[in-house]
Amino acid sequence: MTALCRYFLLGLVRLLVGAYADWRGSPPLRRQRIYYANHASHFDTLVIVAALPSSLREETHPVAALDYWGASRLRRFIAVDCLNAVLIDRSGSWGSHALEAPSHLLAKGHSLILFPEGTRGDGEIGPFKSGLYHLARQFPAVELLPVFLDNPRRVMPKGSFLIVPLICTARFGAALAQVSNEDKTAFLARAQGALAALSDARDGRAGSASGTP
Repeated sequence: MTALCRYFLLGLVRLLVGAYADWRGSPPLRRQRIYYANHASHFDTLVIVAALPSSLREETHPVAALDYWGASRLRRFIAVDCLNAVLIDRSGSWGSHALEAPSHLLAKGHSLILFPEGTRGDGEIGPFKSGLYHLARQFPAVELLPVFLDNPRRVMPKGSFLIVPLICTARFGAALAQVSNEDKTAFLARAQGALAALSDARDGRAGSASGTP
């Protein structure tokens, strides 16, 4: 039943918005990764999950807000059962307690989808919270891949429950290089810059590597 719901949900997402994958800087290989993306809509997670090939999707877990995705049985079912998400409490800081569940998944060899802004923005990429830095420090062998999302904010604007059918693309960039002894401020600025650079790469056609349910 859950597999059928997942198939229907991801198929509906592709029908409405395309959810195309554009692998510009990294190929869709089975490597342990943290995919970190801009956040402007509740549709963002759906677009990334739908854009990933099925071979990567099963071991990739979106990090989602408990206060929203855990607010009802339906939302929790969509997030946890259909999208394989891990829910975190963002009421406090991005400390060790909030990162406990994502860290556990990384320790088991799984991948994550993370929105380091921590909350939805207005279209501009906002300052990053420290969670990405702490996970990168704890798991230096995990690749950090920026993913810029085109159009989800227009598909489902903040404060709206209406869905506007528009083509959305998940643009996957090159893995962020490791820099030894880099402090938190420099790391977060560099990670944010790598994501912002993808926002300017709007030419060319989206790739065809998006998986099937």
